[in-house]
Amino acid sequence: MANKKGTALSLVRADIPSDKEEEFNLWYNSEHIPELLALPGYLNAARYVAVRGGPQYLACYELDNPEATNTEAAQRRRANPTEWGKRIDPNVIGTNFSVNLYQQIFPAEVSPDVAQADMAPVLQIGCMDVPPEVEDEFNEWYNTIYVPNFEKVPGCIRGRRYRAVRGEPKYATVYEFEHEGVPQTPEWAAAREAHPQSARMRSLMKLTPGSPAVYKKIFPL
Repeated sequence: MANKKGTALSLVRADIPSDKEEEFNLWYNSEHIPELLALPGYLNAARYVAVRGGPQYLACYELDNPEATNTEAAQRRRANPTEWGKRIDPNVIGTNFSVNLYQQIFPAEVSPDVAQADMAPVLQIGCMDVPPEVEDEFNEWYNTIYVPNFEKVPGCIRGRRYRAVRGEPKYATVYEFEHEGVPQTPEWAAAREAHPQSARMRSLMKLTPGSPAVYKKIFPL
């Protein structure tokens, strides 16, 4: 059975003018997602809309590895957009537009169960930089304390961490949720403060505007 998750993510985010949303969503769902999922190394994809934070729209692509975005087929598709895509692509009509490519750094490997997992109903994505002199300590805390504590919260499916291959900032954390209320629960709040290092380590993060953002899946349903 083909894998649905790999060691890399591509995240495309943008705010879209309200008068363009209907056509934008139709193009994305009926043409653009199928185009990309036909490319080698593109394992799965879903689209989300922000319920907290932003930008407004997110397209999340699960990739076999970062090189999936640079195959001959991927380059050919980028060089030959459709006429519809030329008119309605988020880099044309959107604001706060970004395309980021990430390599998974935690967990170190993709387990067989995770590789077969579907796209989550809800994602929380936090994007951040940290001072270089504390990166080793920061990553050790995040991987061994912070994410594992959040993964114990009811409704949290899993957490994964990434380092940017293309785009900024350097780090991204992606939590998969069963529902959008997970980060508002008492259990989530308790996990956030469960370790004495957490407040200090969080103070070192430089989060991007709108981050962490919570996104609800809108395609496919």
